[in-house]
Amino acid sequence: MPAAITMPSFDTVLRANMVEVRNAIEQAGKEIGTRFDFKGSDAAVDLKEHEITIHADSEFQAAQVRDILNARLSKRSVDLRFLDAGKLEKIGGDKVKQVIKVRNGIDSEAAKKIVRMVKDSKIKVQAAIQGDSVRISGGKRDDLQAAIALLRKGVTETPLEFENFRD
Repeated sequence: MPAAITMPSFDTVLRANMVEVRNAIEQAGKEIGTRFDFKGSDAAVDLKEHEITIHADSEFQAAQVRDILNARLSKRSVDLRFLDAGKLEKIGGDKVKQVIKVRNGIDSEAAKKIVRMVKDSKIKVQAAIQGDSVRISGGKRDDLQAAIALLRKGVTETPLEFENFRD
């Protein structure tokens, strides 16, 4: 019985390294606790699942906490394009909070854009949406590498990763 013929393929995904995100948040929390300008304030940063919450006494202080968080994430090689910041909300008195979602998985609009980009490129590959990723398969490894180069250049608003490369 002949083995099934498989085409070379890879998956295009959008997935933040949550271990590094958690480490960056812990470091930011330590810095907030030791900085003089935050003494006696309720400034804090928390992580639940894929949501980061910033708590602060004022809008200015929230901006400072966000700057600290961004610096820590950058030092840990977490792309800031993974973050989807919500509006600053007042939660009583002068206190404010901001919820920042950590993107995980390609949303349907971005997936459709990727499929359309691959089809319009005339590279001999097929793109198929599979849940929160896009599988790209083709006859030759060179075609797949051309598709990766196309996506790296064409999709700049999200930090795509390419995994499960199979020959």
